[in-house]
Amino acid sequence: MNKYSICFISFFFLFFFMMINFIMMIYFIMNNMILFLEWEIISFNSTSIVMSVLLDWMSLLFMMFVFLISSSVIYYSKSYMSSELNLNRFIVLVLLFVFSMILLIISPNMISIFLGWDGLGLVSYCLVIYYQNIKSYNAGMLTVLSNRVGDIMILMLVSWMLNYGSWNYIFYLNFMSSDFSMKIISMLVIIAAMTKSAQIPFSSWLPAAMAAPTPVSALVHSSTLVTAGVYLLIRFNNLLIDMFFVKFLLLLSGLTMMMAGICANYEFDLKKIIALSTLSQLGLMMSILSMGFYDLAFFHLLTHAMFKALLFMCAGAIIHMMNDNQDIRLMGGISMYIPLTSLCMNISNLALCGIPFLAGFYSKDMILEMVSMSNLNILIFYLYYFSTGLTMFYTIRLLMYLMVNDFNLLSIYNLYDEDYIMLKSMFILLFMSLVSGSFLSWLIFYYPYMIYLPFSLKMMVIYVSLMGMLMGLLISNMKIYSLNKFMMFYDFSMFSTMMWFMPNLSTYGLSYYFLNLGQVLSKNIDMGWSEIYSGQGMYKIIKYYSLVNVIYQMNNFKIYLFSFILWVMIFIIMIMI
Repeated sequence: MNKYSICFISFFFLFFFMMINFIMMIYFIMNNMILFLEWEIISFNSTSIVMSVLLDWMSLLFMMFVFLISSSVIYYSKSYMSSELNLNRFIVLVLLFVFSMILLIISPNMISIFLGWDGLGLVSYCLVIYYQNIKSYNAGMLTVLSNRVGDIMILMLVSWMLNYGSWNYIFYLNFMSSDFSMKIISMLVIIAAMTKSAQIPFSSWLPAAMAAPTPVSALVHSSTLVTAGVYLLIRFNNLLIDMFFVKFLLLLSGLTMMMAGICANYEFDLKKIIALSTLSQLGLMMSILSMGFYDLAFFHLLTHAMFKALLFMCAGAIIHMMNDNQDIRLMGGISMYIPLTSLCMNISNLALCGIPFLAGFYSKDMILEMVSMSNLNILIFYLYYFSTGLTMFYTIRLLMYLMVNDFNLLSIYNLYDEDYIMLKSMFILLFMSLVSGSFLSWLIFYYPYMIYLPFSLKMMVIYVSLMGMLMGLLISNMKIYSLNKFMMFYDFSMFSTMMWFMPNLSTYGLSYYFLNLGQVLSKNIDMGWSEIYSGQGMYKIIKYYSLVNVIYQMNNFKIYLFSFILWVMIFIIMIMI
C-alpha cells in the first residue's frame, strides 16, 4: 500500500461520516429526538458491563464539525507531511485522537468519558513529542503533567459517582443540582475542565504544545483536546447554577482572556500567537459558560473551530514556504507572492476578530451583548471588552508583519501558491468560516435572539474593535520590533512575554518540586523500606529464619548441648553481676 493511500482512505471515511452526521442531526432537530443506546458488552453473575451512547442534536452537531475538520486536516497532511517517512504512523495517531474525542462527545457515562479524556491526553503527548527533540520532550512533559491534574479530578469524580449507583451522570444532573453534598462533583468537573481548556493557572502547556506538527495544532486548537473541557462543562451545565465556585471560574477565565491577549502582542512566533488567540477564545467560552449561557458557549465553540483550523493551516503553509521559519520579524509582503493563502489567512483572522457577517461575529457579538445585559460588576465587563480590543490589536499586528510590511526574509526563499492539496483543504474551511456563523445561529436557537440595548452599548463591540485595530496599526507602523520600546516598562514586558511567569511556576516550581519529591519517595520507600518489608525483603528474612529453624530441627545433640552451655554461662554471669 502506498504511504499516501491511508491519507485518502481516512479523508474519504471521515468526510462520509460527517455527511451522515449532518443528515442525522437535521432529522433529530426537526423531530426533537434524543437517542440513548445501551450495548451490553458482557454479563456475568448479575454484573453487566454496559457501553452507553447518547445521540442528541448537540453531540451530532459537534461530531459533524470534528469529522469535517479532521478530514480536512488529514487531506492537508498528505502534502504538509509528504517528506515524513512514517506518514502512516502519523495518520493513525491523528485517527486515534479523533476517536478519543468522539468517545468523549457521545458518552453519557463517566467511565467512557474518562477513557476518551485519558485517550486525548495520551495521544496528545505522542503527537507533541512527534519530532523527538529536546524542545518537543519538554513541551510534551509539561502538557502531560498539566493534564494529569484533570485526569485525577475525573477519577475522583468516577469514585464519587458510586454514591448514586450508576455512572450515567445524565440521569442524575437534576438531582445533583439540588443535592448540597454533591456540589463537590461540580467542583471536580470545573477543575478538570480548567486543566484541559488551559485556564489560569494551567495555561502554560497550551503554547508549549506548539512543538507538535502544524496539522495536529490545527486539530487540537479547533475541535478536539482544548474544547473537551468546555464541552464537559456544557454537559454538566445544570450543576453550575447558583454555585459559589463558578464565580471564581468567571474571574479566572476573564483573566485568562486578558493575559492571552496581552501575551500575543509581545510574541514573535507565528504559531504561538495563534495558540494564544485560542487561549483567549477559550477564556471567552468558559466565562460565558460560567454565567449560565451554555448554548452561547457551544455556539462560539463551533464557529471558533472553523476559523481557527483554517488559521493554523494557513500558518503551516507559510512556515513551509518560509524555509521552516516561524519568526514573524523575518516575514513580510507575502500577499504579493501567495495571494490565495493570504486570502484564507485574512478571512480567518477577520472572523476571529468578529468582523460583521463572518463566522465569529454572530457568536462573539451575541456573547458581548448578553454580557452588557447581565447584572455584572465593572471588572468583568472591562475584562470582556478589553480582551476583544486586544484580539483586534494582535491580529492587525500579525497581518502588518506578514502581509503589509516589506519582504524581510534573510535567507533564500521559495514562495509558491500552487500546492493544490493544501489549498483545497483550506477552501473547505474557508467556506465554513464564511457561512457557519449564520447557519448555526438559525440551527442552534429555537427562536432568534433580539437583544435591545442603548445605542452606545449596542455599538460598543464595534467601537472596541476599531480602537484595537487603530492601536495595532499605530504600533506596527512605528518601525520598532516590539512593544517594549513603546511601553518603556521592561519589567512589565518581561512579565507579559512570559505569560505572567506561569511557565516558570509550572515547570520549575510545581513540576520540579513534585518530580523531586517523587524521586525521594521512590528511593526511600519503593526501593527502601517497602523493598525490605515486602516482596523480596520478606522472602529473604523468612528464608534466613527458616534455615536457622531447619538446623535446630535436625536434632543435632552438639547444637543443643552448645546452646544449653551457652545459656547456663549467660545465666551465671548475670547472677554474678
